[in-house]
Amino acid sequence: MTVFLQVVGGPRRGTNLLLESGKALVVGRRRGDVLLDDPLVSGAHCRITHRDGNVTVQDLGSTNGTQVDGRIVREATLRPGAEIQIGSTRMILFVGDAPSQNAEAEATRAREEVDAVAWLLDQELVDTRTSRQEELDVIKQELRLPPGLQPCVEVVAGPDAGKVFRLVRGSATIGRRTGEVPLSDGEVSRHHAIVEVFGREMIFLRDLGSTNGTYHNGRRVAVARLKSGDAFGCGRSVMRWTVPAS
Repeated sequence: MTVFLQVVGGPRRGTNLLLESGKALVVGRRRGDVLLDDPLVSGAHCRITHRDGNVTVQDLGSTNGTQVDGRIVREATLRPGAEIQIGSTRMILFVGDAPSQNAEAEATRAREEVDAVAWLLDQELVDTRTSRQEELDVIKQELRLPPGLQPCVEVVAGPDAGKVFRLVRGSATIGRRTGEVPLSDGEVSRHHAIVEVFGREMIFLRDLGSTNGTYHNGRRVAVARLKSGDAFGCGRSVMRWTVPAS
């Protein structure tokens, strides 16, 4: 199990911090394992520990406090996708299996999920034995956004931070300089993932056999159901799925 923090804001934005099991990571301005050049960060600000499958953060009596999901805490257990803020630095916790150790299992799950999603479509339109590109072409032709639904993908971290992609149909492919959500991130596969809208409550994020995996709310997934406000990651990029209230 790989556990790491991705820095999405602040002087070290774009850095991934591996959390080794049984070890603690001290973050501070002058002392610690991770040093932040930020006057809002105390000398030794907080300690982040990964032990027995749990990740906890403990404030070390800092002047400006440690925030988890917008709330100041003295100590807290972190869920996958949790956001830690230390001064001007924001980090998101990611949890996933190492690809090299679980490639076969992930491939099997991916095939199962392709079948599950195809079942939601007219089976005469989607043949799960076709190639991935043929399947994507069929999905793009058939899926329509429900009336009044105007979802968008906002890039909140990575090389394309600040960009917003608005969906005009019921599917959006995320890829490296391709698809409806083209990213310049070199760690994103050419055809990395796809968002499929089958209905207002039936919206799915699906990995397309990417090299570095797709994350939903901090956890690596083959397929996940999306809700407005959810965060998902591809490569070094973190995005937020938003459906404005109608």
